[in-house]
Amino acid sequence: MSDRGLTHLDPLGRARMVDVTPKEATHRRAIARGRVHMTPETASLVARGAIAKGDVLAVARVAGIQAAKRTPDLIPLCHPLLVGSVFVNFRIEDAYIEVEAQVETIDRTGVEMEALTACSVACLTIYDMCKSADRSMVIGDLTLWEKTGGRSGSYRRDDTGVAPRSGSDGEADLVGDIDALLADHDR
Repeated sequence: MSDRGLTHLDPLGRARMVDVTPKEATHRRAIARGRVHMTPETASLVARGAIAKGDVLAVARVAGIQAAKRTPDLIPLCHPLLVGSVFVNFRIEDAYIEVEAQVETIDRTGVEMEALTACSVACLTIYDMCKSADRSMVIGDLTLWEKTGGRSGSYRRDDTGVAPRSGSDGEADLVGDIDALLADHDR
């Protein structure tokens, strides 16, 4: 847990929105990745543009962009902010499609939740577009890959997919610590 305790709870333990009004607006960026695991036949259909519902990746891209802009409507304590840019990209492999969402803003709070929401909704859209071809698909590996900006500075997952542990510099331990991620979002 962060040094500040549970930042989304008031002293009586009730949910509250963190006050970010005294903070200065700074450039913030977050990248999230996720995967839709599927049969090789389904991945091939997507790559060839042969899914009956249409262009899977084009629709998933637009869904992810739209989702990033609607994040505070979905996550109750997430601050509305001006999303400056959203990029949603894909990598098709033999048995999965990897989705990467990058969100940027200049604001008082981070865009980690926007990137994670964009990524997850793009994954859900891929599932929806492909379900008639493959009901065995699995959505997984949704991960904050990188964030920059804010009081807590930068965070980047290493290439092994393991989040760094806190060190002597006082960085928050983000492994299994939801509060640290939420607190970081509000910095």
